[in-house]
Amino acid sequence: MSREQRGPNEKLGTVLALAGISNAGLARRVNDLGAQRGLTLRYDKTSVARWVSKGMVPQGAAPHLIAAAIGQKLGRPVPLHEIGLADADPAPEVGLAFPRDVGEAVRSATDLYRLDLAGRRAGGGIWQSLAGSFAVSAYATPTSRWLITPADPSVEREAPRPAGAGPASGAGGAPGTAGGAAAAGEHVRVGHSDVAKLREAAEDARRWDSKYGGGDWRSSMVPECLRVDAAPLLLASYSDEVGRALFGATAELTRLAGWMAFDTGQQEAAQRYYIQALRLARAAADVPLGGYVLASMSLQATYRGFADEGVDLAQAALERNRGLATARTMSFFRLVEARAHAKAGDGVAAAAALKSAEGWLERSREGDGDPSWLGFYSYDRFCADAAECYSDLKAPREVRRFTEQALSRPTEEFVRSHGLRLVVSAVAELESGNLDAACAAGTRAVEVAGRISSARTTEYVRDLLHRLEPYGHEPRVMELRERARPLLVAPA
Repeated sequence: MSREQRGPNEKLGTVLALAGISNAGLARRVNDLGAQRGLTLRYDKTSVARWVSKGMVPQGAAPHLIAAAIGQKLGRPVPLHEIGLADADPAPEVGLAFPRDVGEAVRSATDLYRLDLAGRRAGGGIWQSLAGSFAVSAYATPTSRWLITPADPSVEREAPRPAGAGPASGAGGAPGTAGGAAAAGEHVRVGHSDVAKLREAAEDARRWDSKYGGGDWRSSMVPECLRVDAAPLLLASYSDEVGRALFGATAELTRLAGWMAFDTGQQEAAQRYYIQALRLARAAADVPLGGYVLASMSLQATYRGFADEGVDLAQAALERNRGLATARTMSFFRLVEARAHAKAGDGVAAAAALKSAEGWLERSREGDGDPSWLGFYSYDRFCADAAECYSDLKAPREVRRFTEQALSRPTEEFVRSHGLRLVVSAVAELESGNLDAACAAGTRAVEVAGRISSARTTEYVRDLLHRLEPYGHEPRVMELRERARPLLVAPA
Protein backbone atom coordinates (compact mmCIF):
# COMPACT_ATOMS: atom_id res chain seq x y z
CA MET A 1 0.00 0.00 0.00
CA SER A 2 1.02 3.61 -0.47
CA ARG A 3 -0.03 6.97 0.83
CA GLU A 4 0.11 10.19 -1.13
CA GLN A 5 2.40 13.17 -0.77
CA ARG A 6 1.79 16.62 -2.21
CA GLY A 7 3.08 16.83 -5.75
CA PRO A 8 5.81 14.89 -7.54
CA ASN A 9 8.78 13.44 -5.68
CA GLU A 10 11.44 15.34 -7.60
CA LYS A 11 14.22 14.15 -5.28
CA LEU A 12 13.55 10.51 -6.12
CA GLY A 13 13.39 11.28 -9.83
CA THR A 14 16.68 13.16 -9.71
CA VAL A 15 18.56 10.40 -7.86
CA LEU A 16 17.15 7.73 -10.17
CA ALA A 17 18.44 9.67 -13.14
CA LEU A 18 21.81 10.12 -11.46
CA ALA A 19 22.05 6.38 -10.77
CA GLY A 20 20.91 5.49 -14.28
CA ILE A 21 18.11 3.22 -13.03
CA SER A 22 14.92 2.85 -15.03
CA ASN A 23 11.52 2.52 -13.37
CA ALA A 24 11.38 -1.14 -14.27
CA GLY A 25 14.93 -1.65 -13.06
CA LEU A 26 14.21 -0.10 -9.67
CA ALA A 27 11.05 -2.15 -9.25
CA ARG A 28 12.98 -5.34 -10.01
CA ARG A 29 15.77 -4.46 -7.57
CA VAL A 30 13.30 -3.64 -4.78
CA ASN A 31 11.41 -6.90 -5.32
CA ASP A 32 14.65 -8.86 -5.26
CA LEU A 33 15.86 -7.20 -2.06
CA GLY A 34 12.48 -7.89 -0.50
CA ALA A 35 12.65 -11.55 -1.49
CA GLN A 36 16.02 -11.82 0.26
CA ARG A 37 14.25 -10.77 3.45
CA GLY A 38 11.27 -13.07 3.07
CA LEU A 39 8.96 -10.42 1.59
CA THR A 40 6.76 -10.99 -1.42
CA LEU A 41 6.68 -7.69 -3.33
CA ARG A 42 5.15 -7.12 -6.74
CA TYR A 43 6.19 -3.61 -7.67
CA ASP A 44 6.51 -2.76 -11.35
CA LYS A 45 7.43 0.24 -13.47
CA THR A 46 3.97 1.73 -12.92
CA SER A 47 4.50 1.61 -9.16
CA VAL A 48 7.75 3.53 -9.50
CA ALA A 49 6.13 6.03 -11.81
CA ARG A 50 3.53 6.75 -9.12
CA TRP A 51 6.27 7.22 -6.52
CA VAL A 52 8.00 9.77 -8.73
CA SER A 53 5.23 11.62 -10.56
CA LYS A 54 2.47 11.52 -7.94
CA GLY A 55 4.51 11.46 -4.78
CA MET A 56 3.06 8.18 -3.55
CA VAL A 57 4.95 6.79 -0.54
CA PRO A 58 5.14 2.97 -0.32
CA GLN A 59 4.58 1.55 3.14
CA GLY A 60 6.46 -0.90 5.34
CA ALA A 61 10.03 -1.76 4.42
CA ALA A 62 9.73 -0.51 0.82
CA PRO A 63 11.27 2.97 1.33
CA HIS A 64 14.37 1.39 2.86
CA LEU A 65 14.58 -1.15 0.06
CA ILE A 66 14.36 1.66 -2.49
CA ALA A 67 17.22 3.47 -0.76
CA ALA A 68 19.26 0.26 -0.62
CA ALA A 69 18.67 -0.53 -4.29
CA ILE A 70 19.78 2.94 -5.38
CA GLY A 71 22.69 2.84 -2.93
CA GLN A 72 23.97 -0.40 -4.43
CA LYS A 73 24.05 1.19 -7.86
CA LEU A 74 25.71 4.39 -6.64
CA GLY A 75 28.14 2.56 -4.37
CA ARG A 76 27.28 4.60 -1.28
CA PRO A 77 24.54 4.78 1.35
CA VAL A 78 21.45 6.73 0.33
CA PRO A 79 19.47 8.25 3.23
CA LEU A 80 15.71 8.47 2.85
CA HIS A 81 15.67 12.25 2.93
CA GLU A 82 17.82 12.30 -0.22
CA ILE A 83 15.08 10.47 -2.15
CA GLY A 84 12.19 12.34 -0.58
CA LEU A 85 10.99 9.48 1.61
CA ALA A 86 12.15 10.65 5.03
CA ASP A 87 8.56 10.87 6.29
CA ALA A 88 8.33 7.11 6.00
CA ASP A 89 11.37 6.54 8.20
CA PRO A 90 10.78 6.38 11.95
CA ALA A 91 14.46 6.14 12.92
CA PRO A 92 16.88 6.07 10.01
CA GLU A 93 20.04 6.73 12.01
CA VAL A 94 19.42 4.61 15.10
CA GLY A 95 22.49 2.54 15.83
CA LEU A 96 24.68 4.13 13.17
CA ALA A 97 26.10 6.97 15.27
CA PHE A 98 29.48 6.78 17.01
CA PRO A 99 29.22 9.72 19.42
CA ARG A 100 32.31 11.33 20.91
CA ASP A 101 30.54 12.00 24.21
CA VAL A 102 30.01 9.03 26.56
CA GLY A 103 26.53 10.17 27.57
CA GLU A 104 25.49 10.36 23.94
CA ALA A 105 27.03 6.92 23.39
CA VAL A 106 24.81 5.49 26.13
CA ARG A 107 21.78 7.09 24.54
CA SER A 108 22.72 5.76 21.09
CA ALA A 109 23.08 2.21 22.38
CA THR A 110 19.92 2.18 24.48
CA ASP A 111 17.90 3.67 21.61
CA LEU A 112 19.08 0.73 19.50
CA TYR A 113 18.01 -1.81 22.12
CA ARG A 114 14.54 -0.25 22.31
CA LEU A 115 14.20 -0.16 18.52
CA ASP A 116 14.89 -3.90 18.36
CA LEU A 117 11.90 -4.53 20.62
CA ALA A 118 9.73 -2.22 18.52
CA GLY A 119 10.77 -4.07 15.38
CA ARG A 120 9.73 -7.42 16.83
CA ARG A 121 6.42 -6.10 18.12
CA ALA A 122 5.62 -4.67 14.69
CA GLY A 123 5.14 -8.23 13.43
CA GLY A 124 7.37 -7.79 10.41
CA GLY A 125 10.36 -9.63 11.82
CA ILE A 126 13.35 -8.10 13.55
CA TRP A 127 14.63 -5.04 11.70
CA GLN A 128 12.30 -5.27 8.75
CA SER A 129 11.60 -1.58 9.31
CA LEU A 130 15.24 -0.91 8.47
CA ALA A 131 15.65 -3.62 5.85
CA GLY A 132 18.16 -2.97 3.15
CA SER A 133 20.05 -0.19 4.90
CA PHE A 134 23.40 -1.98 5.23
CA ALA A 135 26.27 0.07 3.81
CA VAL A 136 29.90 -0.81 4.44
CA SER A 137 30.82 2.88 4.29
CA ALA A 138 28.96 3.34 7.59
CA TYR A 139 31.94 1.68 9.28
CA ALA A 140 34.37 4.41 8.19
CA THR A 141 33.69 7.01 10.91
CA PRO A 142 33.43 4.52 13.81
CA THR A 143 36.71 2.90 12.79
CA SER A 144 38.63 6.15 12.42
CA ARG A 145 37.33 7.55 15.71
CA TRP A 146 38.21 4.33 17.54
CA LEU A 147 41.71 4.32 16.04
CA ILE A 148 42.32 7.94 17.05
CA THR A 149 40.91 7.59 20.58
CA PRO A 150 40.44 3.95 21.68
CA ALA A 151 39.46 4.90 25.26
CA ASP A 152 37.39 7.62 26.92
CA PRO A 153 39.15 9.56 29.72
CA SER A 154 36.41 8.81 32.25
CA VAL A 155 33.01 7.12 32.26
CA GLU A 156 31.93 7.85 35.84
CA ARG A 157 28.23 8.66 35.90
CA GLU A 158 25.89 10.10 38.51
CA ALA A 159 22.34 9.58 37.32
CA PRO A 160 19.67 12.15 38.22
CA ARG A 161 17.98 11.09 41.44
CA PRO A 162 14.24 10.49 40.93
CA ALA A 163 11.91 12.66 42.97
CA GLY A 164 11.15 10.99 46.28
CA ALA A 165 13.94 8.46 45.93
CA GLY A 166 15.62 7.17 49.05
CA PRO A 167 19.35 6.77 49.51
CA ALA A 168 21.29 5.08 46.77
CA SER A 169 20.73 1.33 46.84
CA GLY A 170 23.40 -1.23 46.25
CA ALA A 171 23.18 -3.42 43.17
CA GLY A 172 23.55 -7.12 42.70
CA GLY A 173 20.22 -8.48 43.87
CA ALA A 174 19.35 -5.78 46.40
CA PRO A 175 16.23 -3.64 45.90
CA GLY A 176 18.45 -1.09 44.17
CA THR A 177 19.28 -3.22 41.15
CA ALA A 178 18.31 -1.75 37.83
CA GLY A 179 15.59 -4.26 37.07
CA GLY A 180 13.58 -3.51 40.21
CA ALA A 181 14.77 -0.17 41.46
CA ALA A 182 14.01 1.70 38.28
CA ALA A 183 10.38 0.66 38.51
CA ALA A 184 10.26 1.58 42.20
CA GLY A 185 11.78 4.99 41.58
CA GLU A 186 14.88 4.29 43.66
CA HIS A 187 18.33 5.57 42.86
CA VAL A 188 20.51 2.80 41.44
CA ARG A 189 24.28 2.44 41.83
CA VAL A 190 25.77 -0.32 39.73
CA GLY A 191 28.08 -2.83 41.38
CA HIS A 192 30.45 -5.54 40.17
CA SER A 193 27.81 -8.21 40.77
CA ASP A 194 25.58 -6.55 38.16
CA VAL A 195 28.43 -6.68 35.66
CA ALA A 196 29.11 -10.32 36.52
CA LYS A 197 25.52 -11.23 35.61
CA LEU A 198 25.91 -9.62 32.19
CA ARG A 199 29.14 -11.50 31.59
CA GLU A 200 27.46 -14.77 32.56
CA ALA A 201 24.66 -14.00 30.12
CA ALA A 202 27.22 -13.37 27.37
CA GLU A 203 29.00 -16.65 28.09
CA ASP A 204 25.72 -18.59 27.97
CA ALA A 205 24.75 -16.87 24.72
CA ARG A 206 28.08 -17.73 23.10
CA ARG A 207 27.59 -21.41 23.88
CA TRP A 208 24.04 -21.49 22.56
CA ASP A 209 24.98 -19.61 19.40
CA SER A 210 27.83 -22.01 18.58
CA LYS A 211 25.68 -25.05 19.18
CA TYR A 212 22.33 -24.01 17.72
CA GLY A 213 23.00 -21.05 15.41
CA GLY A 214 22.05 -17.41 15.58
CA GLY A 215 18.42 -18.13 14.72
CA ASP A 216 17.77 -20.42 17.68
CA TRP A 217 14.96 -19.11 19.87
CA ARG A 218 17.35 -18.63 22.78
CA SER A 219 19.24 -16.05 20.74
CA SER A 220 16.37 -13.61 21.18
CA MET A 221 17.34 -13.53 24.85
CA VAL A 222 20.43 -11.46 23.97
CA PRO A 223 18.61 -8.34 22.71
CA GLU A 224 16.12 -8.85 25.53
CA CYS A 225 18.97 -8.89 28.05
CA LEU A 226 20.37 -5.72 26.50
CA ARG A 227 17.02 -3.95 26.74
CA VAL A 228 15.87 -5.20 30.15
CA ASP A 229 19.14 -5.64 32.04
CA ALA A 230 21.98 -3.73 30.40
CA ALA A 231 20.17 -0.53 29.36
CA PRO A 232 18.93 0.41 32.87
CA LEU A 233 22.42 -0.20 34.23
CA LEU A 234 23.99 2.05 31.61
CA LEU A 235 21.55 4.79 32.62
CA ALA A 236 22.24 4.35 36.34
CA SER A 237 25.13 5.60 38.51
CA TYR A 238 28.57 4.02 38.66
CA SER A 239 32.19 4.74 39.42
CA ASP A 240 34.77 4.90 36.68
CA GLU A 241 36.07 1.43 37.57
CA VAL A 242 32.65 -0.24 37.61
CA GLY A 243 31.57 1.74 34.58
CA ARG A 244 34.50 0.45 32.51
CA ALA A 245 33.55 -3.12 33.41
CA LEU A 246 29.88 -2.42 32.68
CA PHE A 247 30.65 -0.99 29.25
CA GLY A 248 32.88 -3.96 28.49
CA ALA A 249 30.25 -6.54 29.42
CA THR A 250 27.58 -4.67 27.47
CA ALA A 251 29.90 -4.39 24.47
CA GLU A 252 30.35 -8.17 24.51
CA LEU A 253 26.59 -8.73 24.55
CA THR A 254 26.04 -6.12 21.85
CA ARG A 255 28.65 -7.71 19.60
CA LEU A 256 26.97 -11.07 20.18
CA ALA A 257 23.62 -9.62 19.16
CA GLY A 258 25.29 -8.39 15.98
CA TRP A 259 26.94 -11.73 15.31
CA MET A 260 23.65 -13.59 15.73
CA ALA A 261 21.92 -11.13 13.40
CA PHE A 262 24.72 -11.65 10.89
CA ASP A 263 24.34 -15.43 11.11
CA THR A 264 20.61 -15.20 10.41
CA GLY A 265 21.00 -12.85 7.45
CA GLN A 266 19.88 -9.66 9.24
CA GLN A 267 22.84 -7.66 7.96
CA GLU A 268 21.34 -4.25 8.75
CA ALA A 269 20.80 -5.13 12.40
CA ALA A 270 24.25 -6.66 12.65
CA GLN A 271 25.89 -3.50 11.36
CA ARG A 272 24.15 -1.29 13.89
CA TYR A 273 24.94 -3.60 16.79
CA TYR A 274 28.58 -3.78 15.75
CA ILE A 275 28.93 -0.01 15.63
CA GLN A 276 27.46 0.35 19.11
CA ALA A 277 29.60 -2.51 20.42
CA LEU A 278 32.73 -0.73 19.18
CA ARG A 279 31.65 2.51 20.88
CA LEU A 280 30.98 0.67 24.14
CA ALA A 281 34.37 -1.05 23.93
CA ARG A 282 35.97 2.37 23.65
CA ALA A 283 34.14 3.47 26.80
CA ALA A 284 35.41 0.30 28.48
CA ALA A 285 38.99 1.18 27.47
CA ASP A 286 39.20 -2.42 26.22
CA VAL A 287 41.31 -2.20 23.08
CA PRO A 288 41.42 -5.98 22.37
CA LEU A 289 37.62 -6.14 22.62
CA GLY A 290 37.38 -3.22 20.22
CA GLY A 291 39.66 -5.14 17.88
CA TYR A 292 37.37 -8.15 18.16
CA VAL A 293 34.41 -6.01 17.13
CA LEU A 294 36.41 -4.70 14.16
CA ALA A 295 37.26 -8.29 13.22
CA SER A 296 33.53 -9.09 13.27
CA MET A 297 32.89 -6.08 11.04
CA SER A 298 35.64 -7.32 8.72
CA LEU A 299 34.08 -10.76 8.42
CA GLN A 300 30.72 -9.20 7.62
CA ALA A 301 32.17 -6.84 5.03
CA THR A 302 34.09 -9.71 3.41
CA TYR A 303 31.01 -11.94 3.44
CA ARG A 304 28.98 -9.17 1.80
CA GLY A 305 31.49 -8.79 -1.02
CA PHE A 306 33.52 -5.82 0.29
CA ALA A 307 36.83 -7.62 0.66
CA ASP A 308 39.02 -4.51 0.42
CA GLU A 309 37.12 -2.90 3.28
CA GLY A 310 37.38 -6.19 5.13
CA VAL A 311 41.17 -5.98 4.88
CA ASP A 312 41.13 -2.41 6.21
CA LEU A 313 38.96 -3.33 9.20
CA ALA A 314 41.10 -6.33 10.13
CA GLN A 315 44.29 -4.31 9.82
CA ALA A 316 42.81 -1.59 12.03
CA ALA A 317 42.25 -4.22 14.73
CA LEU A 318 45.82 -5.45 14.33
CA GLU A 319 47.61 -2.12 14.34
CA ARG A 320 45.93 -0.71 17.42
CA ASN A 321 46.49 -3.96 19.37
CA ARG A 322 50.22 -4.38 18.81
CA GLY A 323 51.81 -4.76 22.23
CA LEU A 324 48.39 -4.95 23.92
CA ALA A 325 46.57 -8.10 22.83
CA THR A 326 47.66 -11.65 23.62
CA ALA A 327 49.35 -13.82 20.99
CA ARG A 328 46.19 -15.86 20.46
CA THR A 329 44.16 -12.69 19.95
CA MET A 330 46.65 -11.34 17.42
CA SER A 331 46.54 -14.70 15.63
CA PHE A 332 42.80 -14.42 15.23
CA PHE A 333 43.01 -10.88 13.88
CA ARG A 334 45.58 -12.00 11.30
CA LEU A 335 43.35 -14.92 10.35
CA VAL A 336 40.46 -12.55 9.70
CA GLU A 337 42.77 -10.42 7.57
CA ALA A 338 43.72 -13.55 5.59
CA ARG A 339 40.04 -14.28 4.93
CA ALA A 340 39.60 -10.82 3.42
CA HIS A 341 42.77 -11.05 1.29
CA ALA A 342 41.67 -14.44 -0.03
CA LYS A 343 38.21 -13.19 -0.91
CA ALA A 344 39.88 -10.30 -2.77
CA GLY A 345 41.93 -12.85 -4.74
CA ASP A 346 45.29 -11.79 -3.31
CA GLY A 347 46.93 -15.16 -2.72
CA VAL A 348 50.32 -13.75 -1.69
CA ALA A 349 48.88 -11.48 1.00
CA ALA A 350 46.52 -14.22 2.19
CA ALA A 351 49.37 -16.73 2.54
CA ALA A 352 51.48 -14.21 4.45
CA ALA A 353 48.63 -13.42 6.83
CA LEU A 354 47.96 -17.13 7.40
CA LYS A 355 51.62 -17.77 8.14
CA SER A 356 51.64 -14.91 10.61
CA ALA A 357 48.41 -16.15 12.23
CA GLU A 358 49.86 -19.62 12.67
CA GLY A 359 53.06 -18.15 14.11
CA TRP A 360 51.16 -16.08 16.67
CA LEU A 361 49.09 -19.13 17.60
CA GLU A 362 52.20 -21.24 18.15
CA ARG A 363 53.58 -18.57 20.48
CA SER A 364 50.46 -18.54 22.63
CA ARG A 365 50.64 -20.26 26.01
CA GLU A 366 48.33 -21.21 28.83
CA GLY A 367 48.25 -18.40 31.33
CA ASP A 368 48.57 -15.65 28.72
CA GLY A 369 45.38 -14.10 30.01
CA ASP A 370 43.35 -14.59 26.84
CA PRO A 371 39.92 -12.89 26.98
CA SER A 372 36.94 -15.15 27.63
CA TRP A 373 35.34 -14.20 24.33
CA LEU A 374 38.22 -15.88 22.49
CA GLY A 375 37.46 -19.30 23.95
CA PHE A 376 36.26 -20.60 20.58
CA TYR A 377 39.62 -20.05 18.88
CA SER A 378 41.86 -23.08 18.60
CA TYR A 379 44.11 -24.68 16.01
CA ASP A 380 41.03 -26.44 14.61
CA ARG A 381 39.41 -23.08 13.96
CA PHE A 382 42.59 -21.78 12.35
CA CYS A 383 42.60 -24.78 9.98
CA ALA A 384 38.92 -24.30 9.14
CA ASP A 385 39.40 -20.67 8.15
CA ALA A 386 42.63 -21.47 6.29
CA ALA A 387 40.63 -24.02 4.29
CA GLU A 388 38.08 -21.32 3.41
CA CYS A 389 40.88 -19.00 2.34
CA TYR A 390 42.26 -21.59 -0.06
CA SER A 391 38.75 -22.40 -1.25
CA ASP A 392 38.36 -18.75 -2.29
CA LEU A 393 41.77 -18.97 -3.97
CA LYS A 394 40.77 -22.12 -5.91
CA ALA A 395 43.45 -24.32 -4.34
CA PRO A 396 41.59 -27.58 -3.58
CA ARG A 397 44.69 -29.48 -2.47
CA GLU A 398 45.34 -26.98 0.32
CA VAL A 399 41.63 -26.93 1.17
CA ARG A 400 41.64 -30.69 1.64
CA ARG A 401 44.79 -30.57 3.77
CA PHE A 402 43.46 -27.98 6.18
CA THR A 403 39.93 -29.36 6.20
CA GLU A 404 41.14 -32.80 7.25
CA GLN A 405 42.79 -31.20 10.27
CA ALA A 406 39.76 -29.03 11.00
CA LEU A 407 37.44 -32.07 10.96
CA SER A 408 39.79 -34.35 12.86
CA ARG A 409 38.11 -33.60 16.17
CA PRO A 410 34.40 -32.92 15.63
CA THR A 411 32.69 -31.51 18.69
CA GLU A 412 29.11 -31.01 19.74
CA GLU A 413 30.09 -27.66 21.22
CA PHE A 414 30.61 -25.94 17.83
CA VAL A 415 27.95 -27.56 15.67
CA ARG A 416 27.54 -24.71 13.20
CA SER A 417 31.28 -24.49 12.61
CA HIS A 418 31.39 -28.25 11.97
CA GLY A 419 28.63 -27.92 9.37
CA LEU A 420 30.42 -25.09 7.57
CA ARG A 421 33.64 -27.11 7.49
CA LEU A 422 31.82 -30.05 5.92
CA VAL A 423 30.50 -27.84 3.11
CA VAL A 424 33.98 -26.44 2.45
CA SER A 425 35.28 -30.00 2.36
CA ALA A 426 32.56 -31.00 -0.12
CA VAL A 427 33.45 -28.11 -2.44
CA ALA A 428 37.13 -29.05 -2.33
CA GLU A 429 36.34 -32.68 -3.18
CA LEU A 430 34.16 -31.55 -6.06
CA GLU A 431 36.87 -29.27 -7.45
CA SER A 432 39.29 -32.20 -7.20
CA GLY A 433 36.93 -34.36 -9.27
CA ASN A 434 35.77 -36.57 -6.40
CA LEU A 435 32.00 -36.48 -6.82
CA ASP A 436 31.33 -39.35 -4.41
CA ALA A 437 33.33 -37.71 -1.63
CA ALA A 438 31.70 -34.35 -2.34
CA CYS A 439 28.21 -35.81 -2.03
CA ALA A 440 29.16 -37.72 1.12
CA ALA A 441 30.47 -34.56 2.82
CA GLY A 442 27.49 -32.61 1.51
CA THR A 443 25.07 -35.13 3.00
CA ARG A 444 26.72 -34.84 6.39
CA ALA A 445 26.62 -31.04 6.11
CA VAL A 446 22.90 -31.08 5.34
CA GLU A 447 22.30 -33.28 8.38
CA VAL A 448 24.16 -30.82 10.60
CA ALA A 449 22.45 -27.80 9.03
CA GLY A 450 19.06 -29.32 9.78
CA ARG A 451 19.87 -29.28 13.50
CA ILE A 452 20.64 -25.57 13.75
CA SER A 453 19.15 -22.23 12.71
CA SER A 454 21.77 -20.44 10.64
CA ALA A 455 21.13 -18.62 7.38
CA ARG A 456 24.86 -18.64 6.74
CA THR A 457 25.06 -22.42 6.89
CA THR A 458 22.02 -22.73 4.63
CA GLU A 459 23.65 -20.38 2.13
CA TYR A 460 26.79 -22.50 2.12
CA VAL A 461 24.68 -25.58 1.35
CA ARG A 462 22.85 -23.72 -1.40
CA ASP A 463 26.18 -22.73 -2.97
CA LEU A 464 27.32 -26.37 -2.91
CA LEU A 465 24.14 -27.49 -4.66
CA HIS A 466 24.66 -24.78 -7.27
CA ARG A 467 28.14 -26.13 -7.94
CA LEU A 468 26.68 -29.62 -8.31
CA GLU A 469 24.17 -28.58 -10.98
CA PRO A 470 26.33 -29.87 -13.89
CA TYR A 471 26.00 -33.32 -12.29
CA GLY A 472 22.29 -33.01 -11.59
CA HIS A 473 21.48 -36.23 -13.47
CA GLU A 474 23.63 -38.29 -11.11
CA PRO A 475 21.54 -40.29 -8.60
CA ARG A 476 23.78 -39.32 -5.66
CA VAL A 477 23.39 -35.63 -6.50
CA MET A 478 19.65 -36.01 -6.86
CA GLU A 479 19.52 -37.72 -3.46
CA LEU A 480 21.56 -34.93 -1.85
CA ARG A 481 19.30 -32.28 -3.34
CA GLU A 482 16.25 -34.10 -2.04
CA ARG A 483 17.75 -34.33 1.44
CA ALA A 484 18.46 -30.60 1.37
CA ARG A 485 14.99 -29.59 0.14
CA PRO A 486 13.40 -29.11 3.61
CA LEU A 487 16.39 -26.99 4.65
CA LEU A 488 16.17 -24.72 1.61
CA VAL A 489 12.42 -24.12 1.75
CA ALA A 490 12.32 -23.50 5.51
CA PRO A 491 12.53 -19.89 6.73
CA ALA A 492 16.15 -18.92 7.48
